[in-house]
Amino acid sequence: MKDLIKGKAIVVGKNIDTDQIYPGRYLELVDPNDIAKHAMEGVDPNFYKRFNPGDIIVADKNFGCGSSREHAVITLKTAGVAAVIAPSFARIFYRNAINLGLPLITCANITEFVKEGEELEVTLSTGTIKNNTVTTEIQGDELPPFVLEMISYGGIKQYYIHKHEEK
Repeated sequence: MKDLIKGKAIVVGKNIDTDQIYPGRYLELVDPNDIAKHAMEGVDPNFYKRFNPGDIIVADKNFGCGSSREHAVITLKTAGVAAVIAPSFARIFYRNAINLGLPLITCANITEFVKEGEELEVTLSTGTIKNNTVTTEIQGDELPPFVLEMISYGGIKQYYIHKHEEK
């Protein structure tokens, strides 16, 4: 996993719940390409068309609230979301994201700092977020080294498989 992530900001609002991230009516889909087409459909039916793999979602507070289903994180990863930045996350969504290898950065004032389409650089190990469109920088929370390592393996399952193989 790269420590530095660069991508275009896709800005969404607050209280984005897991059903907006991946509507429950698609839970029976199993093909990753089919799943990715419905990412964020509850927020914007055209999200997948305006999104490019590697883009960064910038949300207001309480991103990922609602149910504990992992499908929301799986959908974002499958679609190619590089990271999600928000002032706060629902705790179960946050844990699911770490377990599945999706980087999240908590940043209190991120919605005042970024507008739709602006180019961002995020350094995961320091929590530094640069807005290259307007040449400014803001500090988010850094991810602990063990979380960075887990994300680097693609999530907790691959992390433990690797750690077991080292012994």
